[in-house]
Amino acid sequence: MSRILIVEDEPAIGWSLREVLADDGHTVELAASVEAALETCGRFNPDALLLDVRLPGRDGISALPEFRAIAPGAPVVVMTAFGDLDTAVRAVKAGAFDYLVKPFDLDRVAQVVTRALAERELAGNPGPAATKPAVAVELLGGSLPMQTVFKQISLAAATDLPVLVTGETGTGKELAARAIHAHGSRRDRPLVTTSLAALAPSVIESELFGHVRGAFTGASADRQGLFELAAGGTILLDEIGDAPADVQAKLLRVLEQQEITPVGSSTARPVNVRVIAATNRDLLAAMEAGHFRADLYHRLRVFHIEMPALADRMEDVPALVQHFLGGAAGASPAFLDGVRRRRWPGNVRELRHAIDYATAVARGSTLEPEHLPRSPAPTAPSGAAADAQVAAAIRTWVETVWKPGEQAAEGLHERLLHLVESGLAREVLDRAGGNRTAAAKILGLDRATLRSQLNR
Repeated sequence: MSRILIVEDEPAIGWSLREVLADDGHTVELAASVEAALETCGRFNPDALLLDVRLPGRDGISALPEFRAIAPGAPVVVMTAFGDLDTAVRAVKAGAFDYLVKPFDLDRVAQVVTRALAERELAGNPGPAATKPAVAVELLGGSLPMQTVFKQISLAAATDLPVLVTGETGTGKELAARAIHAHGSRRDRPLVTTSLAALAPSVIESELFGHVRGAFTGASADRQGLFELAAGGTILLDEIGDAPADVQAKLLRVLEQQEITPVGSSTARPVNVRVIAATNRDLLAAMEAGHFRADLYHRLRVFHIEMPALADRMEDVPALVQHFLGGAAGASPAFLDGVRRRRWPGNVRELRHAIDYATAVARGSTLEPEHLPRSPAPTAPSGAAADAQVAAAIRTWVETVWKPGEQAAEGLHERLLHLVESGLAREVLDRAGGNRTAAAKILGLDRATLRSQLNR
């Protein structure tokens, strides 16, 4: 098959990676440092590399250009246990093919290697592989959903394509847009942001495209619109789902023709602006209802980034809380547990306001659950309440399969165990972002047992 070089100083991780890749038929070599890996490259000529970041002596990313020089065309997959913005940005700029955060699922590693080798084959081995990941300073989190966002932002930043950022309110859509601009080729040019929902319908066109003198009552002079103010840079159109139909048509023309026509003018003006749109609305439903143009949707959605809800990245709560606290007093484990158990419909924005409130109430002391603001939203059931819900669910199921007056089918216990096993495995795997290693650890199973359950 192919030759794979693994650069990893932790023997257990290196052994596991070698086993799974060898099972796929690859020839695998291990190196525990950058120096050893560079020496191995000279004689082994790898087709792909798995490169850890934190290694004895030099770190992996700093040596990435040397690996690309000595093994041109070999895609490099960066691995790290410390997934953050800076590492992602460095990996992308150095030309990493992909970026994996430990602990990772070994099956996923094998898939990434297979994809890297396939793209290398497709490209005819022309040189360094396509780049990936990066992100903004304010965006943080080690969860799989956030690592996915980091990758998508890095990919988007490396292009000049229109981007559509979607997600619930308070998930950080504007931060994602700022990250794309900050790490893109237009970072030295303006980033202009506007919320279409905050503009009166009568002034949206003038605000976006400008107007000429006499265009309407009060237009005493020519005025540049936001697109011209963003010349050479980026414009963020927040709440794009609120754009009126006539404005949607003009935005489509901007995207397709790269020109605008100010209100009151018959002459189009060229504009060189990257467009990023954001919304918390379901644009597909708006399209079906006839409220949003399908052609504009597809033109904006050339690159799509979905920001995860806080409920889908609760493992990031400690890091988020610490970030919002800054240099203030810390938070107790009970406080963090209270945060995890609460629903956050306003997502990270709501959490930040809650931390600000708790800090003010705590007055310099460690944050405790009682410092959280009251919430009308119910918290997740626990203890006796959760047990009661499970008992009720079992009772309902039994009543469904064993109706009064009927004889129960045999194997009821086995059927229930299978139902609970499969449902629990799928739920935990989903909450772990598809990471089988993490899901197995949460369930208290080894990966082979979990794999067997999923296969059944």
